[in-house]
Amino acid sequence: MPLIWVTGTPGAGKSAVCGVLQARGHEAYDADTGGFRYWRRRDTKERVDLPGRPLPPGWHLEHDMPMQRSAVEALARRATGTVFLCGTVGNELDVWDLFDQIICLVVDEATLRHRLATRDDTYGKDPEIAAPVIEWNRTSEASYRQVESVATRDI
Repeated sequence: MPLIWVTGTPGAGKSAVCGVLQARGHEAYDADTGGFRYWRRRDTKERVDLPGRPLPPGWHLEHDMPMQRSAVEALARRATGTVFLCGTVGNELDVWDLFDQIICLVVDEATLRHRLATRDDTYGKDPEIAAPVIEWNRTSEASYRQVESVATRDI
């Protein structure tokens, strides 16, 4: 069955889209809460537990949260219809082959700044996190289009 990855920068609306899909009866999962991702140290790749909120200063510089390939494979195996997985991860390219379609949400900078400042989740409210997210947003659409172009040519 089709497995669709809905991605974009933090604050682009992935969780909101996931909620709308679920409310309309679609099978949709948020990669942040569905056991699809895990925390690890960037330098050693060792799994670590989240220390709680708020995160200590510098946490995101020393840690990342990649997609667990086996969890996506299990989702694809048990799917009985179209399934949506919504999120963003640093290792997206490692799991893209598991998806039948990839949708990238794009948002303008003013909207992103507003969403980060007013969201319920604390991620993005800290300037240490917001600045790289805003910078990433400036180039994300072009980056996704470039990857899409290369991937399409390789098929």
